Formats: sequence, structure tokens, C-alpha cells
Amino acid sequence: MTALTVVFALVATVALLLRWQRPAWYWMTFGILFAVVRVLVRYASVMDACGLTVPPSRWRLALARMANRPVPESRAPLILRLRPTRTGLVLRVKLRPGQDAFDFSAASDRLRHSLVMQNVTAREIRSSVVELRMTGYDVLKRVQMPPLAGGGVMRVPVAMREDGKVYYRDYRQTPHALNVGATQSGKSVYQRNLVAGLAALDVALVGIDCKQGVELSPLARRFTAMADNPNTAVELLDALVEHMKEVYQLIRREQRLTADVPDAEITADIWDLPDHLRPTPIVLLVDEVAELALFATKEEEKRRDRIITALVRLAQLGRAAGIYLEICGQRFGSELGKGITMLRAQLTARTAHRVNDETSANMAFGDIAPDAVLATIQIRTDRPGTAVAGDSSGGWVRIRTPHLTLRRAVNLANAHAHRTPEIPALDAFRPALPSLVKVAAPTVESAPAPA
Repeated sequence: MTALTVVFALVATVALLLRWQRPAWYWMTFGILFAVVRVLVRYASVMDACGLTVPPSRWRLALARMANRPVPESRAPLILRLRPTRTGLVLRVKLRPGQDAFDFSAASDRLRHSLVMQNVTAREIRSSVVELRMTGYDVLKRVQMPPLAGGGVMRVPVAMREDGKVYYRDYRQTPHALNVGATQSGKSVYQRNLVAGLAALDVALVGIDCKQGVELSPLARRFTAMADNPNTAVELLDALVEHMKEVYQLIRREQRLTADVPDAEITADIWDLPDHLRPTPIVLLVDEVAELALFATKEEEKRRDRIITALVRLAQLGRAAGIYLEICGQRFGSELGKGITMLRAQLTARTAHRVNDETSANMAFGDIAPDAVLATIQIRTDRPGTAVAGDSSGGWVRIRTPHLTLRRAVNLANAHAHRTPEIPALDAFRPALPSLVKVAAPTVESAPAPA
């Protein structure tokens, strides 16, 4: 056995071990090279097999007849750029006359098998240009967030998308969100990651956790206000509505609608106010919303109506006042009573973890993205944290949240406790924080001296 054979066998063994144990490392060391060669070599034949080529034009056929040459072959889209990434490849192609971007979306599964990639998604960049984003391995199997996944103003990275990109929760773009999922589906871990990301921003966190606060109370040092039962929740929501009215009065005073004021200085929300006048934005997190909507007595029904009315008002009017909603629950349907569907209609962003029935998936996506319903009910039980995320535009994508332990989340919340703002309207609901008690050393009684 020659030295070259030994080296080749050693490299092959290392590659197989990396592919099995560390797919991300395998992709960065061996996978990128193999995938680039495979795509470039197979490109023309794959496009032809997937029906993504166009027949030769008439002038080419006429020229071939006049020159007595063979009939030209069908032409594949022109490759504009092939760029490797840390999770896959990005192929940008220019469409031929007669092709449509939908053709590539419909053929994405065939392209995935033909090019031996984990996933292929297609989107139109501009007219006649389509981008194929391919992942070389299952990025949702072992989620690893990139170290430089920075956010921005009210923009938090919370999960990885199946196409290898980071999924951000952008409150400026989609102010209010609905998060549904069955028990042990990863819904709480998603919320935990969200709180950990928001903790580093200049934002006020308000929580309603009717499970006696077991989910949000450990993170209380970063919360401006918190309620752990429906009776406190209704008072907290009423206080938020009053605070929203005060913010609108501030915006009204600062609009300055005069003829000599430039258009860019006219404001209709808090983000156009000067920095020294801008109120602190608020994110309201509601855990298990069904506990707020259920009732058994007449008094509880009146309380329930006040709660739902306040939530609907905050969802309809809160965006301009810098109040954003995150509503979580196992189910969110019309059986929870009047006003629920009106509230759901205001929740633009939708995230559905594993559900127990198709009806629960329909509550999240049935009215905006029917294709996402099938993807939701196919989430496996052995992959907690996997979810389908979409919005009212009908677009959706599979995501998975990295596992974040409660201890780690508490440490992050405590590290940013100094950022917790004080809002006078919510002072009555400030969470009671346990004080650090010093444990005195035990006293040891000396034994009496022998007589």
C-alpha cells in the first residue's frame, strides 16, 4: 500500500466522520467543493430533466438549416453567479424568454434530488432573474446560530430557517404575532429566546403568565410589569390602554402640521419623534391566552370581555404608540368566544409549532397560507422547536429555535436587568423581586469543659 493510498483513505475516513458527526464542518471542508463541481457539471442536464429549458429560437433553427447543421439543443437558463455560503450554495440564473419564476418554485423538489442537496428554494430577485438558495445539510437537525447574527432596532434573531438564513422577529415590519403549539412542542423555548433577545434592547417587557408565572417569573428582573392571574391581567391591560392614550396625546402635540414644517418631520408614530421625547417601546407577551378567555361564572365573563376588548384595542391601535403583542397559546379559535377572531385578524406574524390536530393549524394559517397547514401537521414529535413561520402575505418557511435552557435565559435577563425601564403607568404591576439574603454562618456551641 503506497503512501498516497494511505493519505486518500485517511482523508476519506475523516470526511465520512465529519459528515456523520459534524455536518456543518463537513460542508465547510469538503462539501462546498463537491457541491460546486456537481452543480456545474450537471447543470445543463438537470435543467433539461426538470423541464427548465426552452427550445431553440426560430432564427437559430433557420440558421442551422441554411448551414446544413444539426438542430440546436434546448437552452438552459444562464448562470449569473454561484456563491457558496456557510450552509449551502446560492445560484442566481437569468431566465430565458418564455420562462417564469413559478416554474423554478414548482421544480424545487426535483432540483433538490437531482443536485443532491438538502433543500432548494426559489425566489424572484427582479424581472427575469431567479435566485436558487440550496442548503447542503439539514440545518434544522442541530441548530447553530451564527455568531454575528445581529439584530437592530426592534429586530431580534430567534431561529434558523430551513434555507440556512436567520429568522428574525422584526416588530417594525410585523408588529403583532401569534404563536401556537401543543405541549412539549417548543413554544416556550421560542418565547424564551425571544425574551433573551429583547433583553439586550432598549425596550420595556410586559408579561401576562396565567400559569402562576412559572414561565416568565424567573425572568422577572428584566420585566417592567407582570401579571400572573386573570384578575391582575385585566388591570394591567387597562393600564396599558391608558398609557397608549397618553402616548397618542404626545404624538399629537408634536405633529406640528404647519406649512413651513418639512414633510419628513411630520410624525404619526413614536419612531418619528425626537430621541429625547420618544417613549420606550413596549412588548407585551401573553402566555396561554386561553386562560384569559375562559370563564365559568358571570363575573368571570365580564372580566373576560374586558380582557379581550383591551387586547383588541392594543392590537388595532398600539403599533403607532410603540406597543407590540406576542400572543401564545395551544389553540386560538372561535370557541374561545366573541372577539377572538377579531384579535387574530390583527396578528400579522404567525408561528405554529407542532399541533395535535389539523384544526389548530388552520387557526394559524388557514386564512392566509393553506400550504403551511400541511407543513405544520407534518412536524415530527422528536424535533421540538421546529415550527412554520409566516405572515399575512401568504409566504411561509420552516424554522427551528435553538434550545435555550431556563438557567441560561435567566442569566441573560439578569445581565441586562439595568436596561429595565420604569413606566409610571405600570408601576403598580412591577414584579416583586426577591432580595438577596445573606446566610449567616451556623454557630457552633462549645462543649463544656470536663469537671
